[in-house]
Parts: sequence; structure tokens; C-alpha cells
Amino acid sequence: MEITGIISALVIGLIIGALGRLVVPGRQHLALWLTLVIGVVAALLGTLLAAALGVADTAGVDWIELLLQVGLAALGVSVLAGTTGRRTG
Repeated sequence: MEITGIISALVIGLIIGALGRLVVPGRQHLALWLTLVIGVVAALLGTLLAAALGVADTAGVDWIELLLQVGLAALGVSVLAGTTGRRTG
């Protein structure tokens, strides 16, 4: 993988992670780097899931793949926000 592929994966992961955070209601106390990691993982899993379902390559924008990625990112954000956000001091 070239450096441009890594940079584009990070940028797409950040966008997917941010969209996932926007979908989840309420305030999430997650670090930016954690949102990036969730977004990258969700983007990869969403692409694999779309390929398994046979909807990865469509004419124009791959809306189904994008919805899968954002949904997985929202799931990841809500799970991690639920586990890390309930600490009382």
C-alpha cells in the first residue's frame, strides 16, 4: 500500500467516524483518535459486508455501502461511548 492509500484511508475513516458520531444521539466523550480508528474499521468492515452482499459496485455513488459504513461507525461509537463514558470519579 502506498502512502496516498494510507492517507486516503485515514481521511475516509475520519469522515465515516464523524458521520457515525453525528448519527448517535447525545454527547459522546471519545477522543478524536478513537473516532478515527472506529471510522477506519467501520469503513473496512462496511466495504467487506457490501461486497459479501453483492452491492459494493453500483453505478454512481455506492449509497448502500456508505450507509453500511456509517451504520457500523455509529454502532462502534455508541458501544465505545457506553463503555467509556460511564465512569464516575
